[in-house]
Amino acid sequence: MNIIISNSSGKPIYEQITAQIKAMVMNGALSPGDPLPSMRLLAKELRISVITTKRAYEELERDGFITTIVGKGSFVREADREFVKEEQLKAVEHHLQAAIDTARQYGMSQEELIEVVKMLYEEM
Repeated sequence: MNIIISNSSGKPIYEQITAQIKAMVMNGALSPGDPLPSMRLLAKELRISVITTKRAYEELERDGFITTIVGKGSFVREADREFVKEEQLKAVEHHLQAAIDTARQYGMSQEELIEVVKMLYEEM
Protein backbone atom coordinates (compact mmCIF):
# COMPACT_ATOMS: atom_id res chain seq x y z
CA MET A 1 0.00 0.00 0.00
CA ASN A 2 1.47 3.30 -1.08
CA ILE A 3 0.56 6.02 1.41
CA ILE A 4 2.40 9.32 1.29
CA ILE A 5 2.60 11.43 4.42
CA SER A 6 3.37 15.14 4.24
CA ASN A 7 4.71 16.75 7.39
CA SER A 8 4.17 20.17 5.83
CA SER A 9 0.47 19.52 5.25
CA GLY A 10 -1.99 21.26 7.51
CA LYS A 11 -3.85 17.96 7.87
CA PRO A 12 -3.11 15.64 10.79
CA ILE A 13 -1.31 12.44 9.76
CA TYR A 14 -4.25 10.17 10.66
CA GLU A 15 -6.49 12.24 8.35
CA GLN A 16 -3.94 11.92 5.52
CA ILE A 17 -3.94 8.13 5.96
CA THR A 18 -7.74 7.99 6.16
CA ALA A 19 -8.23 10.14 3.06
CA GLN A 20 -5.78 8.10 0.98
CA ILE A 21 -7.27 4.74 1.97
CA LYS A 22 -10.80 6.06 1.30
CA ALA A 23 -9.65 7.21 -2.14
CA MET A 24 -8.13 3.78 -2.87
CA VAL A 25 -11.41 2.09 -1.92
CA MET A 26 -13.54 4.49 -3.97
CA ASN A 27 -11.39 4.26 -7.10
CA GLY A 28 -11.12 0.47 -6.94
CA ALA A 29 -7.42 0.23 -6.07
CA LEU A 30 -8.56 -1.65 -2.94
CA SER A 31 -11.34 -4.21 -3.35
CA PRO A 32 -13.75 -5.65 -0.79
CA GLY A 33 -11.98 -8.29 1.27
CA ASP A 34 -8.49 -6.93 0.62
CA PRO A 35 -6.42 -6.97 3.82
CA LEU A 36 -4.85 -3.79 5.14
CA PRO A 37 -1.42 -3.86 6.74
CA SER A 38 -1.47 -4.30 10.49
CA MET A 39 -1.46 -1.08 12.48
CA ARG A 40 2.05 -1.83 13.70
CA LEU A 41 3.38 -2.61 10.23
CA LEU A 42 1.85 0.53 8.71
CA ALA A 43 3.22 2.63 11.57
CA LYS A 44 6.66 1.13 11.03
CA GLU A 45 6.55 1.68 7.25
CA LEU A 46 5.42 5.29 7.64
CA ARG A 47 7.68 5.91 10.65
CA ILE A 48 4.82 7.15 12.78
CA SER A 49 3.17 6.19 16.05
CA VAL A 50 0.95 3.12 16.26
CA ILE A 51 -1.56 5.38 18.02
CA THR A 52 -1.82 7.42 14.81
CA THR A 53 -2.51 4.39 12.62
CA LYS A 54 -4.98 3.09 15.22
CA ARG A 55 -6.88 6.37 15.04
CA ALA A 56 -6.94 6.23 11.22
CA TYR A 57 -8.21 2.64 11.21
CA GLU A 58 -10.86 3.46 13.83
CA GLU A 59 -12.10 6.34 11.68
CA LEU A 60 -12.15 4.15 8.55
CA GLU A 61 -14.13 1.52 10.43
CA ARG A 62 -16.55 4.11 11.82
CA ASP A 63 -17.11 5.46 8.29
CA GLY A 64 -17.81 1.96 6.96
CA PHE A 65 -14.73 1.53 4.76
CA ILE A 66 -13.06 -1.29 6.68
CA THR A 67 -13.91 -3.98 9.18
CA THR A 68 -11.56 -5.35 11.82
CA ILE A 69 -11.63 -8.95 12.95
CA VAL A 70 -9.82 -9.52 16.24
CA GLY A 71 -6.82 -11.76 15.72
CA LYS A 72 -7.08 -11.62 11.92
CA GLY A 73 -6.69 -7.98 10.94
CA SER A 74 -8.47 -5.22 9.07
CA PHE A 75 -10.13 -5.70 5.69
CA VAL A 76 -11.87 -3.53 3.11
CA ARG A 77 -15.64 -3.77 3.53
CA GLU A 78 -18.14 -4.33 0.79
CA ALA A 79 -19.03 -0.78 -0.17
CA ASP A 80 -22.48 0.61 0.35
CA ARG A 81 -23.08 2.05 -3.12
CA GLU A 82 -25.10 4.99 -1.78
CA PHE A 83 -22.37 5.83 0.72
CA VAL A 84 -19.66 5.68 -1.96
CA LYS A 85 -21.77 7.90 -4.23
CA GLU A 86 -22.19 10.41 -1.38
CA GLU A 87 -18.43 10.45 -0.73
CA GLN A 88 -17.76 10.99 -4.44
CA LEU A 89 -20.25 13.86 -4.54
CA LYS A 90 -18.55 15.44 -1.51
CA ALA A 91 -15.20 15.24 -3.29
CA VAL A 92 -16.62 16.83 -6.45
CA GLU A 93 -18.28 19.58 -4.40
CA HIS A 94 -14.97 20.26 -2.65
CA HIS A 95 -13.14 20.63 -5.98
CA LEU A 96 -15.88 22.79 -7.47
CA GLN A 97 -15.81 25.07 -4.42
CA ALA A 98 -12.04 25.42 -4.82
CA ALA A 99 -12.55 26.34 -8.49
CA ILE A 100 -15.18 28.94 -7.57
CA ASP A 101 -12.87 30.42 -4.93
CA THR A 102 -10.05 30.64 -7.49
CA ALA A 103 -12.37 32.26 -10.04
CA ARG A 104 -13.38 34.87 -7.45
CA GLN A 105 -9.72 35.60 -6.66
CA TYR A 106 -9.14 36.26 -10.37
CA GLY A 107 -12.16 38.54 -10.54
CA MET A 108 -14.23 36.32 -12.82
CA SER A 109 -17.95 36.96 -12.96
CA GLN A 110 -20.50 34.24 -12.35
CA GLU A 111 -21.40 34.30 -16.04
CA GLU A 112 -17.76 33.81 -17.09
CA LEU A 113 -17.40 30.88 -14.71
CA ILE A 114 -20.60 29.28 -16.00
CA GLU A 115 -19.28 29.58 -19.57
CA VAL A 116 -16.03 27.86 -18.58
CA VAL A 117 -17.96 25.04 -16.89
CA LYS A 118 -20.21 24.61 -19.95
CA MET A 119 -17.16 24.50 -22.23
CA LEU A 120 -15.43 21.90 -20.08
CA TYR A 121 -18.59 19.83 -19.79
CA GLU A 122 -19.01 19.76 -23.56
CA GLU A 123 -15.43 18.45 -23.91
CA MET A 124 -16.23 15.41 -21.75
